[in-house]
Amino acid sequence: MKIAIACDHGGFPLKARLMTELAAQRAEVLDLGTDSEAPVDYPDYALALGQAILDGRAQAGVLICGSGVGATVAANKIPGIRAGLCHDTFSAHQGREDDDCNVLCLGARVIGPELAAEILRVWLHARFSGLERHRRRVEKILAIERQFSRS
Repeated sequence: MKIAIACDHGGFPLKARLMTELAAQRAEVLDLGTDSEAPVDYPDYALALGQAILDGRAQAGVLICGSGVGATVAANKIPGIRAGLCHDTFSAHQGREDDDCNVLCLGARVIGPELAAEILRVWLHARFSGLERHRRRVEKILAIERQFSRS
């Protein structure tokens, strides 16, 4: 599986650990930056990651900022992206299995690197259940996207 990864300066210290974990899980990684702790704007990296998924250059993505909140908000503005902020393993697998999240967002200043790696492992191995109730709910999310992208 090809996974895009991107971060702002707040997420940069965690990105290296997560890239190591992605390699250990045999994921192909598309690194979209940033490459230092010099201040940058998280919406730029959320957009790059979302575009990589929508263009088919990656099947899913990992997006990291200081709290995870801003990156999640920005990513979820992109139609077709369902980003979930996860700071525990339950949310990680539930977001994939029930909500078909294609982007995992993490807050580097909220959780430690080993918990982040564990969350990533759980998220990578989870799959959308395809159960009727979950398909119905995801379709309602897509309908909201369509409604507001026309206006």
